[in-house]
Amino acid sequence: MASKRITQETFDAAVRENMEEFEMGPEEAVREAVEQFESQGVDLSTIVKTVPKVSADGPQDPMHGILQVLDDLQESLRGSRFQEVSAHLASFSNHCGQHKASRFLAAQKGAYPTLLAAWQLATTGDQALLHQALNALAALTDGQPDLLDAQGLQLLVTTLVRNAADADLICSGIRCVRHACLKHEQNRQGLVKAGVLPLLTDAIARHSQHANVVREACGALRVMTFDDDIRVPFGHAHEHAKLIVQENKGLKVLIEATRAFQDNPSVLSELCSTLSRLAVRNEFCQEVVDLGGLGILVTLLANCNDHQDLVKQVLNALRAIAGNDDVKDAIIRLGGTDSIVTAMNRHLASPQVCEQSCAALSVLALRKPENSRIIVEGGGALAALQAMKTHPQEAGVQKQACMLIRNLVSRSQDFSKPILDLGAEELIVQARAAHRDCEDAAKAALRDLGCHVELQELWTGQKGNLAL
Repeated sequence: MASKRITQETFDAAVRENMEEFEMGPEEAVREAVEQFESQGVDLSTIVKTVPKVSADGPQDPMHGILQVLDDLQESLRGSRFQEVSAHLASFSNHCGQHKASRFLAAQKGAYPTLLAAWQLATTGDQALLHQALNALAALTDGQPDLLDAQGLQLLVTTLVRNAADADLICSGIRCVRHACLKHEQNRQGLVKAGVLPLLTDAIARHSQHANVVREACGALRVMTFDDDIRVPFGHAHEHAKLIVQENKGLKVLIEATRAFQDNPSVLSELCSTLSRLAVRNEFCQEVVDLGGLGILVTLLANCNDHQDLVKQVLNALRAIAGNDDVKDAIIRLGGTDSIVTAMNRHLASPQVCEQSCAALSVLALRKPENSRIIVEGGGALAALQAMKTHPQEAGVQKQACMLIRNLVSRSQDFSKPILDLGAEELIVQARAAHRDCEDAAKAALRDLGCHVELQELWTGQKGNLAL
């Protein structure tokens, strides 16, 4: 894996050398420079791989497009020319959206304080300019959350509070929140302390007919429950989920929003995905049922089988809330197992749907012999084994299918022979041999099926000599 890095100036110098000394054309010069550096193990993911344009000052001052726009923006800001600033912000956002290397280069050259200045200028009352500034900031911070500082954080929250009724502006602001919090625990905690969570749930409730706002707010809420910053040993993901549910009625807001978007599968996918991130406690799972969320999920799974991503997210949500044993029974009573098996059979070519289907059925069968009977009689075991045959190289499918088989027979030994007759043993052995991640689940399934399996005792508690 490439680990070395170079500056943009070093890459540009190599391109110019190829053009001037070796008389290469622009495209060939760039291609040659890329091959040269990659052969040396250099990571070029943050390098703009184009020939810098020659500025009006002469050939000694070539400049990439993103930097030219940044210069123009800074010049218009110095003159407080609002119309020009707005146009340059739009151009800047467009350049940032083309490639992350452009965003990286702009950040190196002082783009963040420039955008902050434009943002502060817009707070004097120009809503259109404020919208452009937020769009530009969202584009710049995509993949660069470290750019947000304390001043920007406070300004972001203030902007969301003051413009809560403006759907387009609030959408851009929430996108800034999401980009600033992805893989950045400090920003997450800072924004939560500053009061961003009620602003996110309020945005969904207030703009329940605005699909883009709901999508962005769902994404931001999910990011608040992530624990993805490797620089921090312990995050506040669970605490943030609790705050969203207990203090901001997050589950109620999401479930009510699903009723407003029954004909919009993409928004429903976002809502279901967010719902699954919040079902982190036993009482939260029950609350989903009490609010009518379970009925909505089962209905969606039965009626939206043509929308693969929505099916996947509904399955994920059912799997999450089934962590509560009472909810397991409620899902069974509503015919959820039939819908899950139907979804898996319909989308057998999708490893993601197969994995989530097996995982949901596995949770439903855990410690529930009667549920296991319903799943087996409904074709759940057969569907899981068919998924194993269809996706032999997908470790997730193999592992979840093994876990399902194990849960089906662990307290219901009468199902072992029918499942073995379907060819389960051979498939589980193959999964164990092909995927290290399946080792424990496969051994547990084979053991509970009554098959021969060697269980190695790793430690007996006895003292012994350590071979160093």
